[in-house]
Amino acid sequence: MGKGGEKGEESGECKPQVRSYTWEEIQKHNLRTDRWLVIERKVYNVTQWASRHPGGQRVIGHCAGEDATDAFQAFHINPSLVQKFLKPLLIGELAPGEPSQDRDKNSQLVEDFRTLRKTAEDMNLFRASPLFFSLYLAHIIAMEALAWLMVSYFGTGWITTLILACILATSQAQAGWLQHDFGHLSVFKKSSWNHIVHKFVIGHLKGASANWWNHRHFQHHAKPNIFKKDPDVNMLHIFVLGESQPIEYGKKKLKYLPYNHQHEYFFLIFPPLLIPVYFQIQIISTMIKRRFWADLAWAISYYMRYFITYIPFYGILGSLFLLTFVRFLESHWFVWVTQMNHIPMEIDCEKHKDWLSSQLAATCNIEQSFFNDWFTGHLNFQIEHHLFPTMPRHNFWKIKPLVKSLCAKYGVHYEEKSLGKAFVDIVGSLKKSGDLWLDAYLHK
Repeated sequence: MGKGGEKGEESGECKPQVRSYTWEEIQKHNLRTDRWLVIERKVYNVTQWASRHPGGQRVIGHCAGEDATDAFQAFHINPSLVQKFLKPLLIGELAPGEPSQDRDKNSQLVEDFRTLRKTAEDMNLFRASPLFFSLYLAHIIAMEALAWLMVSYFGTGWITTLILACILATSQAQAGWLQHDFGHLSVFKKSSWNHIVHKFVIGHLKGASANWWNHRHFQHHAKPNIFKKDPDVNMLHIFVLGESQPIEYGKKKLKYLPYNHQHEYFFLIFPPLLIPVYFQIQIISTMIKRRFWADLAWAISYYMRYFITYIPFYGILGSLFLLTFVRFLESHWFVWVTQMNHIPMEIDCEKHKDWLSSQLAATCNIEQSFFNDWFTGHLNFQIEHHLFPTMPRHNFWKIKPLVKSLCAKYGVHYEEKSLGKAFVDIVGSLKKSGDLWLDAYLHK
């Protein structure tokens, strides 16, 4: 341990000596083999512990060398409890003359946002309504039951099967929004209860993996629309997004696909294939490769329940076809809703913005209505959700005016649009990026 260990223990510190660090020194430790974080001016070496992080090691790596205070508060419903894991990792603190924020971020904006979070806590906006989530789960189970009753009483005709598929796709989409709530720890006060029900909803009701979702989705929230950090903008060379990437591809004469037509082939590739093909392959392979056996067991329980229910009516091949068609329908729903808030927004490399500015640059809202709330799982309040991921979604409308006021104070653009325009903007932004690629490909 070294000298000064007894002194460190008497002062309540976990490390033998509390050192002071400058931001210049801290920012050097942002490698995969060397990761430091700053939380409330305390400096932590998370290099060895990152692999044991419940939310995945990549999300920690994305914040290495930075002030991670706002990200830490955003993702944990009981930060004081999580502090016990941080204590052994403490290596020092920011030097007295160093600002609390790195890279010349607007300290007053950051402080005002943290004050807003405290206001939300005082307003009990992080307290979930048991009735809301109970009714939400009930309406999903009711749709599952209705689908079975339909085929039981009306048979397996084409019209009945088509209606049944639409009901099951609706149930799957809504279960997707519900697992999102539990995955973000926004329902129960205890993380463990959220994790348990999350595995039930995403595993038994959808046949997917909670760990796969956590490790992927938290990266998206920590660094939305940031290349090499947000997996949601890793398009595997199928699409080019934003303004910088298409120009880079064009200058390098990269042409994996005719990107100037990506707004057209988007309809053939993205909505119909994301869930039934790409996600299914990724989920199954991830559960096996990373040995997520509990998740695999939950997923198997979904498929057993599904086939036990529908093989007596459709047979094995018919049930497989029905499941694939349901996934196909759900995939369209999922893609249009999840991409409307992000693809038309700023997509670029890391710029190290403060939490508020980075989230607002990458997200936009959709106008509120009862239908929009239900259809999108309240992701029409994407801005509020990204700022406060653990806030129960039924409270987003309450914090929205305060968020808009704070954005107006600092000139941060707060974008809101209609549902129809949001869908059109997806295609428009893809066309714009494709045109940028073609121009750079031909002329630069």
